[in-house]
Amino acid sequence: MQQLFYFFRKYKYFLFFLLLELIAVFFTINNNDFQKSKFISSANEITGGFYEKTSQISNYFNLKNQNDELMLENNNLKNLVEKYTSKADSTVFISVIDSTKYHQKYTYTAAKTYRNNYHNPNNILLINKGKDQGVYKEMAVVNSKGIIGITDKVSANYARVQSILNSNSKINAKLKNSFHFGTLVWNGQDYNIVQLEDLPRQANVKVGDTIITGGKSTIFPEGILIGTVQKINAQSNNNSIDIKLFNDMSNIGYVYVVTALDKKEINTLINSSDE
Repeated sequence: MQQLFYFFRKYKYFLFFLLLELIAVFFTINNNDFQKSKFISSANEITGGFYEKTSQISNYFNLKNQNDELMLENNNLKNLVEKYTSKADSTVFISVIDSTKYHQKYTYTAAKTYRNNYHNPNNILLINKGKDQGVYKEMAVVNSKGIIGITDKVSANYARVQSILNSNSKINAKLKNSFHFGTLVWNGQDYNIVQLEDLPRQANVKVGDTIITGGKSTIFPEGILIGTVQKINAQSNNNSIDIKLFNDMSNIGYVYVVTALDKKEINTLINSSDE
């Protein structure tokens, strides 16, 4: 302890200088948008590289779970192919005359998660795809089991994702068996449970019903899985129901970033002024 006091006494002027430098840097970054954006971009790059290295070891011990997810996804794809093959065999034929009639609306970019928070009020993830790979702000992030979140900060090779387990997250969702919509939020308590609010009271909701994305925004495609109804809070002011997620948000590995190809066109039309 005496040596520690001696150290601070000996270098007190130098340490005070460093403290003033840190305060100056903090105010410079905090009060200037250009410096702030550069700092965030650099921080994403540095932390991205660090978590990429540290996650390589843990990923090795998690290969079985990742293989299980890939097998499940491949099985679903095989079932989908078989479904349409069966339709074709039963004299249901599709003739493509004009390819523009079959307009592709979304593309998917595979990415790996290098950081995942799920215990905080405002949780985030870090993935290893950024602007150089065509990933930008406000893009949906999903996996084979359902929704993960929305990108909110992007650097050259990494992106920060606002998790659905985030107090600022608000996602359009609906009942799979009807056209009744609500807003998906998280109350900050159980990371396996989110809430669907503002659902019309006339909606026929039962425990066990499936909840999916509503497709009312230009971010998430319609029909992405979310979870099942676990509890109906009939006495709540906002008609809230608890949704048990299909995803285990504490164990997120590979994900897909969704590019909405019509997003720019739709937003331009919505934001255009009347002539």
